[in-house]
Amino acid sequence: MKLIRNSPIWKTRKESNDPVAGHFLFIDETFKEIPMDQKVYKGHCFCGAVEFTVTGEPDAMGYCHCESCRHWSAGPVNAFTLWKPTAMQITRGAENIGTYNKTPQSARKWCKTCGGHIFSQHPGWNLIDVFAPILQNFSFQPAIHVHYQESVLRIADGLPKMKDVPKEMGGSGISIAE
Repeated sequence: MKLIRNSPIWKTRKESNDPVAGHFLFIDETFKEIPMDQKVYKGHCFCGAVEFTVTGEPDAMGYCHCESCRHWSAGPVNAFTLWKPTAMQITRGAENIGTYNKTPQSARKWCKTCGGHIFSQHPGWNLIDVFAPILQNFSFQPAIHVHYQESVLRIADGLPKMKDVPKEMGGSGISIAE
């Protein structure tokens, strides 16, 4: 196990040029233990003013086809990775994060400098969605399509297609054809 202290002001490097390997990071004044074998992925907004890490592996990965995600991402589909909020640490630029709430289900976070999208909080699910393309060296392995009834881009990839979201997340749990 290694200790990770969460804060953007303490940055020491040990045995590596990787700013996360083998040292402490801190944002608040708490300490937590993270197993040595857990992966740490770095990400940042478009301009780099906001930087963060996520630790471990996401709870889920997939594609969202809902109108809200499509408009927010300015694309026909959104690649999501869902994490427990404790997995994320803002390592730089926390004061530069803006929030937009279209609905109570999602608090969308963006950089106030470049407008780059960073993540969305989903308080009802106690999860955050870190947008897959902004995670460095992350192997995106989608397992599902959600809100497929709203799709404007059909994708025949053999993955399950949900009408909305799984039952466990408050949806209908209904699968639909590719």
